[in-house]
Amino acid sequence: MAFPKARRPRPASASAKPRKRRYDYEGREQTQLVNWLKGCCLRGTLPAHAYKLLYAVPNGGSRHSAEAVNLRAQGVRAGVSDLVLAMPRGGYAGLYLELKATPPHNATISDEQKKWCALVNAEGYLGVVAIGVESAKQLLRWYIEQPASSGQPPTPLPDQLQEAQLC
Repeated sequence: MAFPKARRPRPASASAKPRKRRYDYEGREQTQLVNWLKGCCLRGTLPAHAYKLLYAVPNGGSRHSAEAVNLRAQGVRAGVSDLVLAMPRGGYAGLYLELKATPPHNATISDEQKKWCALVNAEGYLGVVAIGVESAKQLLRWYIEQPASSGQPPTPLPDQLQEAQLC
């Protein structure tokens, strides 16, 4: 019986300290948000189809350069929002939500993300950036509770949601 060849140990970093694992604060908060929405829909506090119409855009993360080239050819674009709610409400055609982690772990909004938000806003969608999961929950609840869109002008964001930034 042949045993597989033993792997060489990874070289130590320059300081010879073990590498620290990167913690994905934004990804964890996005998971919390999606689970919260699922729970609201199951309990009946929000319409059940809201959870079914929400989807994530797996745009981030590090990939091998060859895979990145293939994904770009397939239509992946820089700056696209993290979550999309394909539910017309309040005069908007849908919601594009860019979620940033709660401070102090939040990242800056990239130029590509600002341009994407402005582009979808110009096309009749609501493109916003929410800082932290609590802000995102308030925004989602407000958006879902708006009347279904039927040609009326868009509803402006209320004052209590002004920390969510329109681009």
